[in-house]
Amino acid sequence: MTPPDLRTVIGSSRVVICCGSGGVGKTTVAAAMGIAAALLGRRACVITVDPARRLADALAVGSLANTPEPIEGSWTGSLDAMALDAKATFDDLVRGHAPDPEQAERILTNRLYQNLVTTLSGTQEYMATEKLHELLEEGRYDVVVVDTPPSRNALDFLAAPERLAGFLDNRVMRMLLAPARSGLRVAGLASELVLRNLGRVAGKAIVEDTIGFFRAFAGMEEGFRRRADAVRQVLDSDESSFVLVASPRLDAISEADFFAEAIAGRGLGVAAVIVNRVHPDFGPPVQSAAGSTLADAPWDALARNLAEMAAIVANEAQTIEEIGRRFAPTPVTRLPLAASDIHDLSALDDLARRMLSGTIR
Repeated sequence: MTPPDLRTVIGSSRVVICCGSGGVGKTTVAAAMGIAAALLGRRACVITVDPARRLADALAVGSLANTPEPIEGSWTGSLDAMALDAKATFDDLVRGHAPDPEQAERILTNRLYQNLVTTLSGTQEYMATEKLHELLEEGRYDVVVVDTPPSRNALDFLAAPERLAGFLDNRVMRMLLAPARSGLRVAGLASELVLRNLGRVAGKAIVEDTIGFFRAFAGMEEGFRRRADAVRQVLDSDESSFVLVASPRLDAISEADFFAEAIAGRGLGVAAVIVNRVHPDFGPPVQSAAGSTLADAPWDALARNLAEMAAIVANEAQTIEEIGRRFAPTPVTRLPLAASDIHDLSALDDLARRMLSGTIR
């Protein structure tokens, strides 16, 4: 079976996960993919999980919020964009799952919660999956394009639902939640022992915050687990497509291989590969004139520059050929090097149109 080309991926996927190592122009490509979907008449939303937050620059807007904002353009579909705010998303999640405003307020003002939401490893990635779940459940969009952090961190995003489920199913976590959930005396004594030992190490204030947090959190964990499972099912289904962005440099191949092998371990594959910032081919090099004089110096400099460019183009061609060989039969799309950084919708629109028509095999 022949894999779909990039146009088909953009035109049919419900979720497009845009991944790549740092510095390959991944965020710009993700923004262009959103425009490409809008050009195909789809209702698209681009969300950046990358803390660097370059998406606003790529779309030529001052800033992006934690909720989708419309991006105006001349396309038949629509495009919204947003930048993930992990803390705001977690706060909204607590408010949405708490049985009443009072319980939500107890959690939001708890010092343990405030520390966890800003420092706990994986919070950014898990909140990204929560926001993705929210966007999909709303039903406003035909496709959501996710701009992830660099590849190895993107894997944290993919693993976030499992990590949350593992946390909620942890024996200590279940034991701490058990007293408030069931009132069992045995569980209460076990929890008390755990917290007393914690107090000896961290102090009484930490213990009080911990007790308050778990008492306030009781009864909400099942809702978190269901949402994590729902997102995991979407990411592992045919509705999601993984698009790998790479540069035409030899050192980019190992990073691309790492990501491809990692998602293969989840039973998934790369739907399309984009090689970004490919230099244009100006033709074969020319020889400097024999016995040239000072007046011919500009011509000689141009000849040397053209020879250097031809060498770069040849090296890039070999790299692209190697990427194509390693990912065959997955289609590879080459995007040209722009004259300058892309900071306006006109340039993004041009890139999106090239993206829809530039597939090679």
